[in-house]
Amino acid sequence: MRVLPSSRTNSLPNRITEHDIDRSHISASAVTVVEQLRDAGFEAYLVGGCVRDLLIGLTPKDFDVATSATPDEVRGVFRRVRLVGRRFRIAHVRLGREVIEVSTFRRAQDTDEDEFPVDLADNGLGEEDDDAGAYAEVDEPQPPPRAREEQELSDQGVLLRDNLYGTIDDDAFRRDFTVNALYYDPIDDTLLDYCDGMADIRARKLRLIGDAETRYREDPVRILRAVRFEAKLGFTLDAETEAAIAPMSELLTAIAPARLFDEFGKLFLSGHALAAFERMRERDLIEILLPLPPHAEPIAEAALKSTDSRLAEDKPVTAGFLLAAFLWHEYLDRCDHTGPMGNGKDNAKVANAVIAEQQFTISIPKRHALFVRDVWNLQPKLEKRSPKQVQSLLEHPRFRAAYDFLMLRVDTHDAPAELGEWWTERQKQVGEPAEAAEEQHNGEATPASPNGSRRRRRRRRRRPGRGPSSLARRHEGTAP
Repeated sequence: MRVLPSSRTNSLPNRITEHDIDRSHISASAVTVVEQLRDAGFEAYLVGGCVRDLLIGLTPKDFDVATSATPDEVRGVFRRVRLVGRRFRIAHVRLGREVIEVSTFRRAQDTDEDEFPVDLADNGLGEEDDDAGAYAEVDEPQPPPRAREEQELSDQGVLLRDNLYGTIDDDAFRRDFTVNALYYDPIDDTLLDYCDGMADIRARKLRLIGDAETRYREDPVRILRAVRFEAKLGFTLDAETEAAIAPMSELLTAIAPARLFDEFGKLFLSGHALAAFERMRERDLIEILLPLPPHAEPIAEAALKSTDSRLAEDKPVTAGFLLAAFLWHEYLDRCDHTGPMGNGKDNAKVANAVIAEQQFTISIPKRHALFVRDVWNLQPKLEKRSPKQVQSLLEHPRFRAAYDFLMLRVDTHDAPAELGEWWTERQKQVGEPAEAAEEQHNGEATPASPNGSRRRRRRRRRRPGRGPSSLARRHEGTAP
């Protein structure tokens, strides 16, 4: 058993000069940030997920820099900087259209710290290497007196605030997995390895740094990160990292719902959704996020597979489509108790209730909630196949998403095949452009006109002092 300490001082790293990093895959902006921080007298390295991905032949989407400079000092070096995050403040440095995330070296808590006020609704994020997207943004500078001494834990041991700054070796042993604790110097093309991360990359192993239960207790979202990296990288968890998941998984229920939604997107909208789902199911983690009884799994799996395929083809995807699939049978079961699914008003109430209940576990943003409700509400209308409604349904902003959802139902034997064929033929007759269809699937479309052209919404002119006539109200937003 190999347990790495969570903090170590005066550690000498392995300095690696022979590696497989292709420098052509490195962002020029990230290198510029490192160079300018070095010129200002600070240490600076590429770190985390970008280094890991470069070593296994992937092209990183984002580049992170770790430095000895504090966020305020970073702001003194660069012109366009925004400080973000409550739990761990970082600097977003903008160069052109690219944003480079710059974090200060951290250290672990080694003495009893003073308590600091903290917004308990903001549970922060686990690690900085690829999780910056959901940080709450703040523009005010850090309070100088305690700029280097801010950490707070909940009663369960979960980190609520983590602004204890330290040295690079402190920072290395403070990270989550060994493969994320590699520091790359793009100036001299050298790697610094404090935690045997290179050995784990070669063995394709995911290993937590330090005692696994302690690290999961500090931040339970590391459990979901372990699953996500396992699915994305094709790595396996080492025995200790795996064994600690079961006893620690209940702590995920205490994570802020908004943060769990953020993790839902990272798990299932990264191109490896089905693999992540299967690994979560093996560990009984799915129910922590969303209710998913066995009879509801086929349509959820079909939606995940479809999402992976669309991402592979560089097509748009949305969390709303996956949520509609995950919660579909919960919605259906409740509709069965309130009457037939065709009752529009009752359906809307049921949909609102199902979505509202999820806010206590995984907070669904309003735009996604509206998307889910529209997709569900369109299903009985598609089932009716009313000739009088065909045109209006085809022009509905959510038609394409509802149609794609219907086809998932057909594929999982939840709807008859001839129903899907019927609506497929109707679309062929109309000839909707592919671009419009993709926008509609993503929930961002403007309705198409019957001849396939994009329809421009315009308002009728009103006479001064008068509201719209009944005829104008009836035709508001339609093509002339």
